[in-house]
Amino acid sequence: MFYVFHGPDELTRSEALAEMKAQLGDASLVDLNTTYLDGASVNVMQIRQACDALPFLTSSRLVVVKNYLFRIGPKQDEGPSDPAALQALSDYLPHLPPTTQLVFVEDEILPGKHPILVLAGKHPQGQVRLFGVPSGERDLAEWVERRVRHKGATIEPAAAMALATAVGHDMRLLDTEIEKLITYVADARPHITYEHVELLVPYTGEAKIWTMVDAIGQRNARLALQHLHRLIEEDPVENHPLKLFAMIVRQFRILIQTKEMTAQGLAVSTIAKQAGIKEFAAEKARQQAMNFSMAQLEAIYTRLLHTDLAIKTGRMEDVLALDTLVAALCGSLDG
Repeated sequence: MFYVFHGPDELTRSEALAEMKAQLGDASLVDLNTTYLDGASVNVMQIRQACDALPFLTSSRLVVVKNYLFRIGPKQDEGPSDPAALQALSDYLPHLPPTTQLVFVEDEILPGKHPILVLAGKHPQGQVRLFGVPSGERDLAEWVERRVRHKGATIEPAAAMALATAVGHDMRLLDTEIEKLITYVADARPHITYEHVELLVPYTGEAKIWTMVDAIGQRNARLALQHLHRLIEEDPVENHPLKLFAMIVRQFRILIQTKEMTAQGLAVSTIAKQAGIKEFAAEKARQQAMNFSMAQLEAIYTRLLHTDLAIKTGRMEDVLALDTLVAALCGSLDG
């Protein structure tokens, strides 16, 4: 059998591969019957040699090739990067030894016209699995609920949404936070609440700033001010107005950077690295930046500088300055 596992959900892909390895038989022989090949340097002949090798004291062996199909295949409307390799691989796969399970693992979602993807979809010995991530926060929250149930626990919908909003689409980090929450609850029937998420997940404060910025982007002054005052009321020390102001300034600075880099066609991973933030935060910033034009972001940043000066010179009390700022930003965006 040959498989194409493609898509950005690295966590679920890894679990699927682990299940395949577990089915190889004797655990002491698994590593001897598993071969990993780096798609950045491997060629078809090396793949054939690995697949044609006989299993050692078991009925089958596993060959995993990472990020090879995307490298040799078509990119958008262009032709294949390596048509000779594609043809050679297409000719070989139908004759794969029955003792070998070959898995192509791709971080990217392959284009539907990719020849190997098409072959795996129609050949009786082929199989395609798409490992996509949930598209929005609501879908992500539902994924969190399913994941928690899979681990033998339950979670409040509000807690699942808070976790999804705070962590974003980094599935492995989400899974780590879920494990931490379940361990903390440590009950015969663990149930995770919103309060547990607020207590244990370090990204919730930043996520609330994102929520407030979302409201500003939607020109909803009432909702933005509601989020602002909720933050201050929940923890006046941790969420001191000056600290919140600094977080707002930082968020809009990131949005400007993200807007510029997105316009340059840079990938989210590159944006995250250059902006010095996690990849899930870069994706969230990319989505938020779509609510603003570059001119609006620059005008907002100028307004932030004026607010900073007003607070530091004592011309305006900090909470009043934040209220005025948020109302002004929502109003100025209407024009």
